Amino acid sequence: MDFIASFYNFRVVADYLPVFAQGLWATIWISAVCLVLSLGFGVLLAGMRMSSNGLLWRPAAAYTQFIRATPLLIQIYLVYYGLPLLFGGVAFLDETMSGVVALTLHTTPYMAEIIRAGIESVNRGQHEAATALGMTRFQKMLLVILPQAFANVIPALLGQTAVLIKDTSLLSIIAVFELMSAGVMLMSERIMPNESFLTVAVCYLLIYAVMLVVSNVAQNRLGGAYRMR
Repeated sequence: MDFIASFYNFRVVADYLPVFAQGLWATIWISAVCLVLSLGFGVLLAGMRMSSNGLLWRPAAAYTQFIRATPLLIQIYLVYYGLPLLFGGVAFLDETMSGVVALTLHTTPYMAEIIRAGIESVNRGQHEAATALGMTRFQKMLLVILPQAFANVIPALLGQTAVLIKDTSLLSIIAVFELMSAGVMLMSERIMPNESFLTVAVCYLLIYAVMLVVSNVAQNRLGGAYRMR
């Protein structure tokens, strides 16, 4: 027991549970907001990328390449410090909202590429059947193509969502209090790295476990080709 206590002191962690709970909740809601926004913008960006109009696909491709070529840390700094300069130095976004904007801008192109692959994986006959039923292009995409596309790429979406959740840890550099910040607080106050960062790691694992369950339920409901194992 002494060895276990020296490696990981549960009592100290118990004292900081409210702090970790606060950080965990912040990580969850920030990730959820960014996920919804990036999926919505990802559908639009995927449509632009698939367009034959150069005025649509070229800016979309340039944006995608810029995000892929630059580190997320740089993008967070650009949003947090750079955006206010465009508005006369007025910081109209606080730290948390700046983090949400940065993470959404970063995640959207990756979601768009996954969604684009999902749309292209839908059998051509589904398009023709929807057209034969008299559906408009919007109805066909919303009611027929997108549900099947999302079902086919749920594992890939799950993987990108996991990356998004882990990326929230970088928001601590602009003073956003989230899960990593809770671990850093414990580390700075008690100098106990195992208790600090193992607890953070366990919290991320718990989030991922819940995501797996949700993914399998969604896969079954949407009738996708396979389930995550």
